[in-house]
Amino acid sequence: MSDQVTVRELRREDIGNGFLDTLDSLRRDSSKTSSEKADAIFDKIDSNPDCIIAVAVSDGVVVGAATLLVESKFIHDGGIAGHIEDVVVRADLQGNDIGKKIMEHLLSVAKSRGCYKVVLDCTDEVKPFYEKLGFRLGGNQMRLDYDGDDDDESNSNGNSSVNSNSSNK
Repeated sequence: MSDQVTVRELRREDIGNGFLDTLDSLRRDSSKTSSEKADAIFDKIDSNPDCIIAVAVSDGVVVGAATLLVESKFIHDGGIAGHIEDVVVRADLQGNDIGKKIMEHLLSVAKSRGCYKVVLDCTDEVKPFYEKLGFRLGGNQMRLDYDGDDDDESNSNGNSSVNSNSSNK
């Protein structure tokens, strides 16, 4: 990996150029998604201006990603909230500030879109990473899994996608 990492929005060509492989660090077997299904998912996401996927690119290959969902609300006088999901850095590159660069990019987008808050869910292991970015504990997460899979935020080892002991914080 070069020292130069660029953060930008996901492009169709990124799907087969490291994006799905990078998601394997978050959710195993993501890279096994067929190209037809990946294209359909991309089209659906790309058609939604309130869904922004940022990718980190190094040497022309995607090495990290995260998603910002922008929600218009009736409360807060029609306020806008941001939700960050699926923060991931390729396992062999964690600890190189790539996650920080992606998060700073999405937080800037959220601010420019007028979000009054940005929320995310994370494991205890990565709380220090997010705290260094200005996040604070704000409540409890609750979830209901329809497919019986309660481990969609972990890789095959049950570990979070961002190593809390890395300098990526």
